Amino acid sequence: MTTPALLPLSGRRLPPLNLGASAFPHHRATLRLSEKFILLLILSAFITLCFGAFFFLPDSSKHKRFDLGLEDVLIPHVDTSKGDKNLGGFLIHGQGHDEHRHREEEERLRNKIRADHEKALEEAKEKLKKSRDEIQAEIQTEKNKVVQELKRKDSKPLPPVPLPNLIGINSGEPADPDIREKRNKVKEMMKHAWDNYRQYGWGHNELKPIARKGHSTNIFGNSQMGATIVDALDTLYIMGLHDEFREGQEWIDKNLDFSVNSEVSVFEVNIRFIGGLLAAYYLSGQEVFKIKAVQLAGKLLPAFNTPTGIPWAMVNLKSGVGRNWGWASAGSSILAEFGTLHMEFVHLSYLTGDPVYYNKVMHIRKLLQKMDRPNGLYPNYLNPRTGRWGQHHTSVGGLGDSFYEYLLKAWLMSDKMDTEARKMYDDAIEAIEKHLIRKSNGGLTFIGEWKNGHLERKMGHLTCFAGGMFALGADGSRDDKAGHYLQLGAEIAHTCHESYDRTALKLGPEAFKFDGGVEAVAVRQNEKYYILRPEVIETYWYMWRFTHDPKYRQWGWEATQAIDKYCRVSGGFSGVKDVYSSSPTYDDVQQSFFLAETLKYLYLLFSNDDLLPLDNWVFNTEAHPLPILHLANTTLAGNPAYR
Repeated sequence: MTTPALLPLSGRRLPPLNLGASAFPHHRATLRLSEKFILLLILSAFITLCFGAFFFLPDSSKHKRFDLGLEDVLIPHVDTSKGDKNLGGFLIHGQGHDEHRHREEEERLRNKIRADHEKALEEAKEKLKKSRDEIQAEIQTEKNKVVQELKRKDSKPLPPVPLPNLIGINSGEPADPDIREKRNKVKEMMKHAWDNYRQYGWGHNELKPIARKGHSTNIFGNSQMGATIVDALDTLYIMGLHDEFREGQEWIDKNLDFSVNSEVSVFEVNIRFIGGLLAAYYLSGQEVFKIKAVQLAGKLLPAFNTPTGIPWAMVNLKSGVGRNWGWASAGSSILAEFGTLHMEFVHLSYLTGDPVYYNKVMHIRKLLQKMDRPNGLYPNYLNPRTGRWGQHHTSVGGLGDSFYEYLLKAWLMSDKMDTEARKMYDDAIEAIEKHLIRKSNGGLTFIGEWKNGHLERKMGHLTCFAGGMFALGADGSRDDKAGHYLQLGAEIAHTCHESYDRTALKLGPEAFKFDGGVEAVAVRQNEKYYILRPEVIETYWYMWRFTHDPKYRQWGWEATQAIDKYCRVSGGFSGVKDVYSSSPTYDDVQQSFFLAETLKYLYLLFSNDDLLPLDNWVFNTEAHPLPILHLANTTLAGNPAYR
């Protein structure tokens, strides 16, 4: 049994204490008489001990005065022993009153302590008269007060910042009735995914649509952070699903809490949560999204406390302790993770006026610029302690992909002023073309993976985003090669479409090979799954925007129909384990990125170009649109990269 803590000198009690469930038997509403007696006995002993300690401590009055009266002043002491009036020192006047005053002060202090303890004892007695439910209600009230106080402190107003010129956030209705019908079908799929998450997984990170319950993975730690809500907000907004958007906003305002003892992926939380919150803020203008994004960013900053400034892969949101994935090459950080922070962190500095976020990502860039790169390629692993590359493995798919994407998009987001980022992108793409891009015997252009001097002729679904990236970066490329890179994007789009078309379900596998007679087909069983990924559809959309070739809308519609036919279940949408089987089994996970990316890119594919035009918006790697920061608006104009 726990005794209430007392503050001996203040007389004020701490917030009501949780006496523990064990103190309250379920069949009794109050403490038994014997328990009360024991508790009071302990309290009495504690009070007696306090009095004893006070009286037997050394008399501090011999060493320190409590206060001095007005008459206790320093006056000159005249030394008359030598027959003159020279000042020989100082004498403290009022010396004869000291002892009496000390006794009065001690007696006053004793009386105060006695009164404080009697008051505390009475409060404890009153507490013990209350029922278990009353005590628990008081405890909960105090907890709520503390939580609200923390929220109030965390919700300090941010400096007002002029919003960039926001264009095309609620338009895009196609005139063609056939295209409009397809767009409405995608919107209906979004509604199906959201409504089932709302019913069965609300507040959880993701949904298990067959089991009809919440789902999470280790990238979100052990807490319910509503990843699907945050990830889906901007998709809901541009689709005009404003009631659903308000539901999400209300949950975020009341429930999204980052002061949890949870270890999360810095990369995933940045692209999904900070990216999603910033996009929702820019689209809706609701301050709560900006405030939450800044709060979360502060929780990620301790991940950068490494010898090199290269952040850890994971950080505990409460303690700030970081670490890397155990499987990553000798404790290394991963290129696609620490290299995919720039867009969000630049916007954080823009919105807060605090350069700390911008400085963190620019430090990473400067470090990478100084390092040697084998064959001009960036290895996927970098040790944050030593600043040395890990295993020499280079990929434009998993582990590397979005690093290259963010070099290009840093340039675009800066209104093409960040020429340093553009140069790094161009250099990297030239090395990738030279060493990783090949044509198969059947004429399919693919991007392989470089492993210790050897090219592995395998391409992942994740790598398929690169077709869109090449198209997006075509304008502004070196040596007037815009046409070349637009064609390269088209070839990658074609290869990735083939990976879909050569399956039973018309959905692409996780990875596919180009060895011998096998082309654009998965060989290993553990590479045959489709988990609602967006990268192929993302490339279709970019290629549509830049070419308006109708085949991209046709390919996108094929994918829409396949997802609706084979991934849709009554409780939402699920990934499938084998795209080559006509009766596949489900993985029973509705990924948050399905709502953030896959359905958003499909909706944009069947919308007019005036919805989120690429002259005004840049999409982060989770498809969250962030506005281009034109030089006239940005607070970063003084930085060299933006001159």
